[in-house]
Amino acid sequence: MAFASVADRDAIENEMMWDARDVPTTTYAMLSRTAGKFPNRKAVSFSLLSDPNAPCETLDWSTLREKTGQTANMFRSMGVGESDVVAYLLPNATETILTYLGGQVAGIVNPINPLLEAEQIAAILRETNAKVLVTLKAFPKTDVAQKAAEAVRLAPNVTHVVEVDLLRYLTGLKKFIVPLIRPKNPVSHKATVVDFNAEMEKQPKELTFEDSKVDRVAAYFHTGGTTGMPKVVQHRYSGIVYNAWLGDRLLFTENDVQICPLPLFHVFATIVSLGASLGSGAQVVFPTPQGYRGEGVFDNFWKLIEKHKVTFMITVPTAMSALMQRKVDADISSLRLAFCGSAPLPLELYRRFEEAAGVTICEGYGLTEATCLVSINPPMGEKRVGSIGIPFPYTDVKIMDPASGEERGVDEIGEICVSNPGVYDGMTYTEVEKNADLFYAGALSNAQYLRTGDLGRKDADGYLWITGRAKDLIIRGGHNIDPAEIEEALAGHDAVAFAGAIGQPDEHAGEVPCAFVELVDGAEITSEELMAYAKEHIHERAAHPKHLEILPELPKTAVGKIFKPDLRKKAITRIYNAALGDLAAEVREVSEDKRRGLVAHIGKTGDVSAEDIGGALNNYTIPWEMAD
Repeated sequence: MAFASVADRDAIENEMMWDARDVPTTTYAMLSRTAGKFPNRKAVSFSLLSDPNAPCETLDWSTLREKTGQTANMFRSMGVGESDVVAYLLPNATETILTYLGGQVAGIVNPINPLLEAEQIAAILRETNAKVLVTLKAFPKTDVAQKAAEAVRLAPNVTHVVEVDLLRYLTGLKKFIVPLIRPKNPVSHKATVVDFNAEMEKQPKELTFEDSKVDRVAAYFHTGGTTGMPKVVQHRYSGIVYNAWLGDRLLFTENDVQICPLPLFHVFATIVSLGASLGSGAQVVFPTPQGYRGEGVFDNFWKLIEKHKVTFMITVPTAMSALMQRKVDADISSLRLAFCGSAPLPLELYRRFEEAAGVTICEGYGLTEATCLVSINPPMGEKRVGSIGIPFPYTDVKIMDPASGEERGVDEIGEICVSNPGVYDGMTYTEVEKNADLFYAGALSNAQYLRTGDLGRKDADGYLWITGRAKDLIIRGGHNIDPAEIEEALAGHDAVAFAGAIGQPDEHAGEVPCAFVELVDGAEITSEELMAYAKEHIHERAAHPKHLEILPELPKTAVGKIFKPDLRKKAITRIYNAALGDLAAEVREVSEDKRRGLVAHIGKTGDVSAEDIGGALNNYTIPWEMAD
């Protein structure tokens, strides 16, 4: 059945209840089913380099199943049981895929963002009580091994460190040079250190233990940015399998090829992209360890499409913007659709991409807390630009008033709340207290509706629209301003690649709008010109930015979201330093406190009292304290 409308979605649901569907109970059962259907078809491909002529390692479905079994057996031999955690701190590689799959077969897998600092990595390892950490062996141009060693020193619960050596992917002269320049492998902990491939190859290809018979927690994903302590989300097999079933039923077949240059510590690459392939048998290609961030990936992207005969590309707005600054220099006639997520897609970028690449874009929506997928612009139906589409089968979305707890009507803005097989009722986060006030109870069922923190609306035809983040609202003297209005207006200018709007501290209104802009390569425009443009195109006077700053590049997360905490820190630093004026003090740092939020740390540069500093800063709502 096609998936083109709300009626199609409803027809699929009416076939039977979700619980009556013949879906595998576990990840390993799902992988075994797909490998049984398509044993010799390509499953996963990885290349160390972006050059289309560079070597590419490809596993077929039968081999992927065998190596997943060996990896799971390896973890079991290290004492990992169903409730034990296998964490990994890795760039993309074949071993990363095997760890993700084998880790959730043997126990609970926990992907960790390598961009985090060692202390944050250690905090996650302690929070999850990880027994095993899979990470890189020291390698040139990366500090992952160094951060991993320090994190394990701070997390003595880790008993084994399993190292992946990227040297095996190199050929020619580089294979001989790297051992000569390789950094010294740091070991400052007491965990046992072993080589991934050497240990894995010792294991039999069939499981040496019985696969899980019931649904259970199979993965921990942390959510949050690159500062502060991320929250850890629990994912059950049932949510992982649900996402894979959606990919199989609605999107892909075994004849499709995805290209996914996103990091394998994130749900978009793992739960959605790799999961859809696990369910359908489609091949998925991971170019370079750093994905879109890898050297030469943007320059070679269209050639990689041609090489692998890609039919679907997985992307994010920041990547699309970069691709639009390069010519389509290859035969991409195999490409049918681009799936875009992680952040709202500016209308102008949507139009430019479709015109240049001749490819339809399907914008979708998901979040880590719901085991990802929630909605999509239907691949075979009407795509409403700017909308995140219609909810998937077996996903119910309500728009709720955060203040009253009542459901909002058509086109009325409220908080997006979700119930589907990926929502773990009442148990979303590992820290019990973080689940408080995270759900609305369903009035007509036992379902719990996850509060996403996203503001949005549902139109008369059932399409969803995100209007902003509840926590991102700019509250100017009690007046709520949606930052999306400012960002969309600025993104309409030809010189603007991306815009991020925040509330900057204001001693009278609490906060006022502030905008940061990243320009298209080669564009020349002043902040004053963009301010004038913003005032002309933002209809609400209260939403006009009080400050606009052009940056060489906006701070972004690994999956392309504009990282607003960094923008807030820049704004706080600027405003507080201006407020301190001639006082012998300055902002040394703005950090995130787990309970107080962002805090400014003030350092003395001369003779000044804390009382004088307080006189300058106490009219602002952002807390401050003296730096050590």
